[in-house]
Amino acid sequence: MTTAVQDILERKSQAVAPDPKRAPTHDIRETLYELEAKGEIILQRVPEPFVEVITKYGRTKRIPIEHTWHHKSCGQCGHIPGYTSSVYWLHRQFNLDFLDPTDQTSCTGWNYYASATSNAVAQAAVMVRNFAAAYETGYFPLIHCGTSYGHYKEIREQLVHHKSLRDEVRRVLDKLGKPLVLPEEIVHYSEWVHVMRHRIAERQRVDLSMLTATVHPACHYYKIVAEDAIYDPDIYGGQRTATVTATLEALGIHVADYSTWFDCCGFGFRHILVQRDFTRSFAVLRKIETMKQEVDPDLTVTHDTGCVTTLDKSQFAAKAHERKVGIPVLSDAQVAALAMGAHPFRVIQFHWHSTDWRPLLEKIGVDWRRYWEEFQEDLEAIRAGKKAGITWQEADQPVL
Repeated sequence: MTTAVQDILERKSQAVAPDPKRAPTHDIRETLYELEAKGEIILQRVPEPFVEVITKYGRTKRIPIEHTWHHKSCGQCGHIPGYTSSVYWLHRQFNLDFLDPTDQTSCTGWNYYASATSNAVAQAAVMVRNFAAAYETGYFPLIHCGTSYGHYKEIREQLVHHKSLRDEVRRVLDKLGKPLVLPEEIVHYSEWVHVMRHRIAERQRVDLSMLTATVHPACHYYKIVAEDAIYDPDIYGGQRTATVTATLEALGIHVADYSTWFDCCGFGFRHILVQRDFTRSFAVLRKIETMKQEVDPDLTVTHDTGCVTTLDKSQFAAKAHERKVGIPVLSDAQVAALAMGAHPFRVIQFHWHSTDWRPLLEKIGVDWRRYWEEFQEDLEAIRAGKKAGITWQEADQPVL
């Protein structure tokens, strides 16, 4: 690594206070417990079994293993369905109890970050309605989308600190017949993958030790309400979030550093709507080409819907301009499913990705042509009316 790169990384390292009493932020749970005691809110506790992890400033955070209510991502379901199916596949492999709700709404993060056409009461009411829906089922929310995760953490801060907002939101919820519920922790799916990483490694069927990966830590995961993200002294000395990197290392993948790790993927929300060329250029010039020049990895891995979409899809346009691209992009859940032998197309759904993933599968010894033929047979049977679709029972059997 060059001196210039080292200097950049040093400047962008973030100090971590291991003692929560000396943290620059408060433990929001203390206020949540006070509001619960006053009857201001219903507080949904993290169900057992859970794993305790350490966050940026030393606070202990509880991550539930099961009894989870999956707050799906509109971007994953619409653009990267193998992302969501991999999360569910992992849960089923461990026979964990979870719920795929049918009454979830969007978090309206697009409105919040991109258009600025909504208002605080509407945003908070949407969030709490979803949390109330989870509470009524008895399952605890697990947030799939990094944007929803960051958005909800910010709204939680507003609700905790502003009684007037709580009162307005409560009036909306009363009309819906819903209580004002807040979860004890706001948990991202990648935190669940993180605490499950050793159990995933125990069930690993595919050797990934020949792979080198770069990691893009999602802005909406660790830059928004930064004190809620997981850190580990064994990962970059506790100077960067441990999620994703620790999972890849547990699976035997070499994680390589690069100088623009701190930069946004380019998605930026408003950028992707009104300045798409800027988004694509930033994703390629600041992220993908830097990774190529400094590391030349086999893949890059991230943990947010917008990040996978932007880093993957932007390479298609850049290739037409002969830019130095060609890095497959996956989520940590997809990599974990791949390691445990999930079907490349029935579960991980590589075919939804724009950047060429074939060299990656060939390098780890996966005969993708064989599995593609199986997948085409599935589609022919569906077209012929012989079956309605690919069932989860068909997809659940590890094949690799």
